[in-house]
Amino acid sequence: MTTIAQTAFARLETEGRLLNSLLKGPTHKPGRIGFRGDLALKFAALFADEKRPPEISSDQVIAAAQEGEAHLVFFAGFLLSFEYIKLLAEALGEALAPQGKYFVFCDNVDLSKRYQVAYGGATFYVLPIDESTVYNEILQLLYLEKNDLKKLDTAGKTDAIVDAAMKFNDAFPAITYDEGLKLMGPVRNLYENRPV
Repeated sequence: MTTIAQTAFARLETEGRLLNSLLKGPTHKPGRIGFRGDLALKFAALFADEKRPPEISSDQVIAAAQEGEAHLVFFAGFLLSFEYIKLLAEALGEALAPQGKYFVFCDNVDLSKRYQVAYGGATFYVLPIDESTVYNEILQLLYLEKNDLKKLDTAGKTDAIVDAAMKFNDAFPAITYDEGLKLMGPVRNLYENRPV
């Protein structure tokens, strides 16, 4: 049985970056570990021994790694700002590779735009998020029918997404990270207009 320690998730787990997991373990594909949850990108300052939520995270993450491989084969997640791609690449570090499929859905990217951004030795597909979830957005992008996946458990759904993503080869306009910073919109306050 493959464990998280045998995959590219090992360091992320040791550093306490894998949070709020719906799935953190083997999927139905031999040697594959899946993760569904949040990835801490920037930790809050610690006072004494109190545990605090991360200052910045990538939420709604769906990711997978193969046993014995040093990189994540697949990653999809939500970022509040395009700017956080830098933090994401730094957090993932050597778990990124040119052959991996990495999708980030950014809250402050124009809804009509899609980009490819090379950063940290990998290429990120950067897409807007249209008032939906990463799960729904990735299903739509990969032409997967929600009804076809309904009967599957979380590990099975993750396998279906990863398998479809590995065949994904659409090309979006390539921009640099610095160009993206100039194009991105304002960062939304998630807590605005929420009752206290």
